Amino acid sequence: MKYQNMLTNGKTQCSICPRNCTLSEGQEGFCHVRKNVNGNIILDTYGFNTGLAIDPIEKKPLYHFYPGSAVLSFGTLGCNMGCQFCQNWQTSKSKAENRINKTSPEEIVQIALEQNCKSVAFTYNEPVIFFEYAIDTAKLCRKYGIKTVAVTSGYINPEPAKEFFSFMDAANIDLKGFSERFYAKNCLAKLQPVLDTIEYVANKTDCHLELTTLLIEGENDGEDELKKECEWITKNIGDCIPLHFSAFFPRYKFSNRKATEFSTLLKAYNIAKEYGIKYVYTGNITNTETSSTYCKNCNSPIVVRNGYQILGYNLQYDRCTFCGTKCDIVNL
Repeated sequence: MKYQNMLTNGKTQCSICPRNCTLSEGQEGFCHVRKNVNGNIILDTYGFNTGLAIDPIEKKPLYHFYPGSAVLSFGTLGCNMGCQFCQNWQTSKSKAENRINKTSPEEIVQIALEQNCKSVAFTYNEPVIFFEYAIDTAKLCRKYGIKTVAVTSGYINPEPAKEFFSFMDAANIDLKGFSERFYAKNCLAKLQPVLDTIEYVANKTDCHLELTTLLIEGENDGEDELKKECEWITKNIGDCIPLHFSAFFPRYKFSNRKATEFSTLLKAYNIAKEYGIKYVYTGNITNTETSSTYCKNCNSPIVVRNGYQILGYNLQYDRCTFCGTKCDIVNL
């Protein structure tokens, strides 16, 4: 494996992500799926997935990438994050022995073509940990004109990030909070590597980027933290990156917490708007006003949504039909 370091003590260090797990023979990393076998780090779940599903692209969530199109989605097992509130914990916290399906990259591409899916998404769990499987699938997708999407925490080291995102046409990166305290306590990880990944993708690649913050009341929804997040976004990656605020639902070790109220999402939405972010959304709680896209020039509704359903479409390719302004949407 390319991203590893052979150590003098007989161990091998995996360098895919900032955990840099140092593994003895037969030992698996934090993610449970990358393992030391004869001194080499292998992906123990290559070709295995938890099932394939056809989703609207808006569910990823991607609101500015081929709106209204179908995406073939799949994930595997394990994760390199330790989120105590994980919404997909049944698979992300599972170990490699609990394999379900086996589907080759060739089969995935064939299914996408047969089902008229414009893209394939690596999602449901962290695609960084199934790096080789995702990259091989993405390479094949490119040959057949199928776009590729990564739904990721962005917890990846700089060198593998260059290769990974060179094969991604779009990404939604989870910016889980905006404090090292939140990441350390609730994700068993660090914030700065995520910010580095976001800056790299936004400023150094052609990969379309959107961000999502899952808001948990009392943890990462404080006004000061939200303001710092929005300030960082506008200063470092600009005011035209779509930003989604999603509601938390009780899961995993946060099963005793209450679900996020819409008023909390609306507070974050309004703060982001005050900071000048042009495209802000509330996700997974249906509200047409805060799920719709507005022209950054004339503020007319250019894509009207109810949940993942598009109710109105006022774009001529990527330009507002009301004033002609280019609206930062990658269109069919």
